[in-house]
Amino acid sequence: MREVTIAVAQMVPQLGKVPENLKRMGEMVDEICRTQKIDILVFPELVTTGYECGVQFTDLAERVPGPSVNYLAQRAADYETYIAFGMAEKAKVETVLYDTAVLIDPSGELAATYHKIHLKGEERLAFRPGFRNTVVETKYGQIGLLLGWDLAFPEAARCLTLQGMELLCVCANWESPHSAEWRAYLAARAFENAIFVAAANRLGEDYTISFFGDSQIIGPRGEVYASFEEKAEGFRVAKVDLDEVKKYREELQILQCRQPQAYREIVKMY
Repeated sequence: MREVTIAVAQMVPQLGKVPENLKRMGEMVDEICRTQKIDILVFPELVTTGYECGVQFTDLAERVPGPSVNYLAQRAADYETYIAFGMAEKAKVETVLYDTAVLIDPSGELAATYHKIHLKGEERLAFRPGFRNTVVETKYGQIGLLLGWDLAFPEAARCLTLQGMELLCVCANWESPHSAEWRAYLAARAFENAIFVAAANRLGEDYTISFFGDSQIIGPRGEVYASFEEKAEGFRVAKVDLDEVKKYREELQILQCRQPQAYREIVKMY
């Protein structure tokens, strides 16, 4: 058995207030990890800044690594846990910004970054889309990263799966009132790839958009290991066995029975 204890945390970021948001994240890490051993902890998308920052993202974005990553790296090292979270990243060319997911390892080192590929609405005005999928080998298994609306595209999770992913960490800003859509996508990505999904969605309101939380941990047959239905800050924890991924893939032949030669249309632009 490869048992892994996963936590998903949901919070209300204060718009444009990075120090305050980092402080709250640090408090949540302490709260979650002080009383139990957590192997992987997932926070929402753009959790250090909030969502509707517009042109302010230019000032709020940071290098990776940088102050926010360093702060959370210390927390990861203190509790020997992986931490995944979303932030606005400034590239080497300062005018280029990315909506980024960061994974920090238990020693406090940067394990991986992922730049959101599927940008929605006004995100396209602030960020440049990424073009690479990210799967990282960890001490527990292969972890993939996605951000928010990436979840709506089955190709994204399938590409990660074909690279060996066993656990998908989703950092999200999924907006109200689309909770049914959120739950359907989480279950579908888990079912169709026989993977675990750990998804953290934010709460609260920015200027025009509100968010509903409902962070979840889903198993490879759609089992709900943990669900945070209350609209409140907090976390949910579940212990999972990553060996179930191999078990169900062998039983279902979900990857072995693919017919890629019949899928040419899937890579054509609409």
